Amino acid sequence: MAKLLESKPIAEKIKEEIKKQIQALKTTPVLVSVSAGENAGAASYVKSQFKAAESLGIIYRLEKLSQDISEAALIDFIGKLNADKSVNGIIVQMPLPAQIDYRKISRFIDPQKDAEGMHPANLGKLVFGKQAILPCTAAAVMELLNSTGIDLYGKEVVIVGHSEIVGKPLALLLLEKFATVTVCHIGTSKAGKLEEHVGRAEVLIVAVGKAGLIKGEWIKEDAVVIDVGINRVGDKIVGDVEFEAAQARASYITPVPGGVGPLTATMLMRNLVEAAKLQQ
Repeated sequence: MAKLLESKPIAEKIKEEIKKQIQALKTTPVLVSVSAGENAGAASYVKSQFKAAESLGIIYRLEKLSQDISEAALIDFIGKLNADKSVNGIIVQMPLPAQIDYRKISRFIDPQKDAEGMHPANLGKLVFGKQAILPCTAAAVMELLNSTGIDLYGKEVVIVGHSEIVGKPLALLLLEKFATVTVCHIGTSKAGKLEEHVGRAEVLIVAVGKAGLIKGEWIKEDAVVIDVGINRVGDKIVGDVEFEAAQARASYITPVPGGVGPLTATMLMRNLVEAAKLQQ
């Protein structure tokens, strides 16, 4: 039976370190969250961000914009936040309205105020292992893996999902640890090879957003399973992995909810402090 990898105790330890860094800054960091329109998922994430900021004495400012805002108007709004010296970090909440391209928007955030770590300049630093500001979810996954004490050197790591937010940056972070990394995606599934790849993973990370995509019996004995997926099925929140069957085979597994999610907001606060240090 796998041990549960819960993020709350890890988040509390990291928060203690963040508090020390804030004291060294001798100023209170300010994070501005920008959202356009209403979305239940985004509202939930904003709530956890506010809670994390409050626990650290960080100023969290939510700017709610209209669902109908144009791309040009949003870029102009971000430009004003970039120029505002009192603002240390900016995060644009997803999803954005259909008329706005997030990939384009992320390029207009000052890289030194990019609290989510999604500016191309910050993502580019991952290739060289020189990053100070990491994509939050990918950073949370790395912290969970560190907490197991597992040596990633040479380990077979399989990532299911190749998004810019999780899969791609995680692959680069894991390569820095000399893991042997395979990234699976819809092409892998259509080729009928997903089960084969999952079955040899000593470390499995799944971030797709499809409930029950990974069958419990596919999991290799004693694998470490990190389930980033959050899906609503009826009145329950579940991950991308069949939890009970996977737990019977794995050595460690993240619960959903309570696994990766709570740690992601803490990583955002760590990025904010790194951003404030860069600006000083």
